[in-house]
Amino acid sequence: MELLDLIKAVILGLVEGMTEFAPVSSTGHLIIVDDMWLKTMDFLGSESANTFKIVIQLGSILAVVVVMWKRMLSLVGLYKIPGQTSSRKFNLGHVIVGIIPAGVLGVLFEDFIDENLFTTETVIVGLVIGAIWMIVADKFGPRRPKITSLDDLSYGTAFKVGIIQCLSLWPGFSRLGATISGGVVLGLDHRTASDFTFIMAVPIMAGASGLSLFKNWDAINFDHLSFYVVGFVSAFVFALLAIKFFLRLISRVKLVPFAIYRLVLAAVLIVVIYL
Repeated sequence: MELLDLIKAVILGLVEGMTEFAPVSSTGHLIIVDDMWLKTMDFLGSESANTFKIVIQLGSILAVVVVMWKRMLSLVGLYKIPGQTSSRKFNLGHVIVGIIPAGVLGVLFEDFIDENLFTTETVIVGLVIGAIWMIVADKFGPRRPKITSLDDLSYGTAFKVGIIQCLSLWPGFSRLGATISGGVVLGLDHRTASDFTFIMAVPIMAGASGLSLFKNWDAINFDHLSFYVVGFVSAFVFALLAIKFFLRLISRVKLVPFAIYRLVLAAVLIVVIYL
């Protein structure tokens, strides 16, 4: 691997890490940056380039585990969150019912999504519709959230958030944008909705990435191993920074600023592509 190629791996890791846990669509940004500018398929080949995108997602997953390790351990009974009681406890059951809807639809429509929806045009549609959904959530959601802690979350509400999460299967919509907005509409405050989204992202992303790696194992080119490693580390480091920053920011600025960014980005893409 040449130095310029490794710099591209750092850039894509940065894009993945900084956007995976902000409601702006990491998949959309990766498609835009790679397909329009970096063009890693030209020197990696299409299969190896797609495998790389899976590998850097694993870097982002690891960052969530590091940041939220106490909650992760509490889910399997290895850590007790201060103030938790047996009658008021966020547990693995909430996560399972939350990931079932998107997990089932993701498996059923994975091939269709991969073959038909990973384009800049579909990302633009996702950016716009997702932005509208985020604005609606902020403007018309309950003014006084009923759920201000994960330990107040019911199984029914977790499942409803999971259903809304299915919107993020459309590239550009954003898992975070869909679920935080859905959580806010259902009465969660922005921080609690963000925490729940991050925790749900670990099994969903790990499962999807693991399945994709298994199916594409033959496409892994060990000549590109340094490219994979650099991208993985880059995504982990930048996701670690982004998660901590976002969790402090979301309670202050809410969702509308991110929605505006998405609309501006969509407008710029339309100008670049069609005008």
